[in-house]
Amino acid sequence: MLQEKIGIRNPLEWLGQLGKTSEGPVQFFAPALLTARHQVFRQGFPGEVTFAVKANPAEFILSQLAVEGMAGFDVASPEEIALVARVCPGARLHYHNPVRSRAEIAAGIAADVASWAVDDMGEWEKLLAAGLPARAEVAVRLALPVGGGAYHFGAKFGATPEEAEALLRTVAAAERVTSMTFHVGTQCTDPRAWAIYMAEVARIAQAVGVPLRRLNVGGGFPSGRDGDAVDLAPYFAVIRAGLAGFDHKPALVCEPGRGMVADAFAYAVRVKSRRGSRVYLCDGIYAGLAEFTSMPLPAYAVHDAQGTLRDGAAQPCVIYGPTCDSLDRLPGEVALPATIAEGDWIIFRAMGAYLYGMTTRFNGYGAWETLRVPTL
Repeated sequence: MLQEKIGIRNPLEWLGQLGKTSEGPVQFFAPALLTARHQVFRQGFPGEVTFAVKANPAEFILSQLAVEGMAGFDVASPEEIALVARVCPGARLHYHNPVRSRAEIAAGIAADVASWAVDDMGEWEKLLAAGLPARAEVAVRLALPVGGGAYHFGAKFGATPEEAEALLRTVAAAERVTSMTFHVGTQCTDPRAWAIYMAEVARIAQAVGVPLRRLNVGGGFPSGRDGDAVDLAPYFAVIRAGLAGFDHKPALVCEPGRGMVADAFAYAVRVKSRRGSRVYLCDGIYAGLAEFTSMPLPAYAVHDAQGTLRDGAAQPCVIYGPTCDSLDRLPGEVALPATIAEGDWIIFRAMGAYLYGMTTRFNGYGAWETLRVPTL
């Protein structure tokens, strides 16, 4: 549980200062923190910085990033393509979801997508048959059994090294712009994962004899889920050093999602009821807490209805959401102050990612209020 000793302001104070009251969840957004994180990437990453729209498709996020200089976005569907085109006209689009229907491919070509990921020969043939422009970049997506992330992306996407070699040869023979990409897994806390991937990409390019125009090192950069922002300098240093393994050094690209936006948000959820060790919240797995069925909770603090921190002895509790579905509960047990009561607030940190895209309106729940605040 988050402790006040790390010096982060209690966001509930903003409710009082802004004259707000709320029974439902409240999302606190500090634009200055997003600006600061964006600058960390732009000044530290040795290449182009883009944003994975899936992490937070809110228009005010995309617009702020574009105003601050972001010119490229990773999109995963025609809907995301249309969103970026509307909010950030002229931005470069990277369609790096490697499984696409023929209609989705046609929509991407019509939108002049600049970069396409492929991890399967059949999917590549679909692109070619659709008339993929000669100027398009094709990024062969690699998957390796590399740990470090909160969960592994390679189970669903990515070619084996042998498959990647065959794809790279085929793309080069078709005279498309050759590139490669990978994703180390979400919330990756081990910079060595990027080093391992980059070494294998360099080996593949050398074995095939095809220079890469660009290498997209994906996302996976961690947010500060313990309450403090993660220092990304060691990650950038490892990526920069990884270029030494290439005979022909490609231009680098990254596409952070969570690592870009999460720390600019906090999320306050109210306690509806307490029944012994069972705590019922105004939000659950069908709304803002959806992701925590597969990831540990971020740091949190518990405040009473007046905003005073509840600390002291903790007890294991089962946390339920507000819907009528008994599946609407967080996994396992969560240690909460023994004094927690109806009307209290649980404030979760680093909540800027995957809140918008994963929220439903099941049973009429899922709405929240967003407040812009100077800092968190």
